[in-house]
Amino acid sequence: MDATPYLLVQLSDPHITHPGRLISGRVDTAAALRHAVERVLQIRPRPVAVLVSGDLVDAGHPAEYAQLRELLMPLVDAGLPLALLPGNHDARGPLQEAFAGLARVHRGEPGATAIQYALDLPGPLRLVVLDSLMPGRPEGGFDDARLAQAQALLAERPDMPTLVALHHPPHATGLAAMDAMSLQAGLASFEALVAAHPQVQRVVCGHLHRMTLGRIAHAAVISAPSTAHQVALDLAPDAPLALALEPAGWLIHAWGPGLPLVSHLALAGDHERIADL
Repeated sequence: MDATPYLLVQLSDPHITHPGRLISGRVDTAAALRHAVERVLQIRPRPVAVLVSGDLVDAGHPAEYAQLRELLMPLVDAGLPLALLPGNHDARGPLQEAFAGLARVHRGEPGATAIQYALDLPGPLRLVVLDSLMPGRPEGGFDDARLAQAQALLAERPDMPTLVALHHPPHATGLAAMDAMSLQAGLASFEALVAAHPQVQRVVCGHLHRMTLGRIAHAAVISAPSTAHQVALDLAPDAPLALALEPAGWLIHAWGPGLPLVSHLALAGDHERIADL
């Protein structure tokens, strides 16, 4: 039996800006994403897909999406399927227009409906992508229409192990400022939806700019760090929201024969391999 695992890479919160603009005057998010893409292309075995879990750009502007498209094109050119979803910094219309034909971002007319879809990956594993964007608001939510569509996507393959992806974390983390803008509207219904579908093995998200591990219903929830800047780790109840120049990173989800769904943290940078034991 071939024991080669299947890999899904999760990048998150790249916050691509207008060319030349730095976040807080310090962070070159384009350079950070370029590095992440270069590292993804070096991963072996070759990933079966790349998920980017929201806050793709910083202000939802078409020029930002044009730069994001350019930065992600090496993945497309390498034949890696892209799965994109919006975060609270995104705008559906410009996202759909920039990636038409390159990624699964269309549902109906551009900008008119939520970006929700499923990809059946080898292994097998079903990736269900959900849209928690509430335009103009930092917190996330699901309305009845999106929950109904999510239910339909999960009901299509109840026999297939499933990973659900959204931008906003569906539970508190102890980061008070971020918890105030987590998944809010429809949270109880989303938890009930996950509970009703035992094939959901993992829920993954972004938004937090940190790796965290939690749970909703029976499923583990893991958030990805940002490919650029991180949110400072301060668990005091009155802690302000602050950014930190901690190491960037991404997640690699692995599964296959004899291997349950396992999530690994990969850190940005070039790390010396000191010994082969």
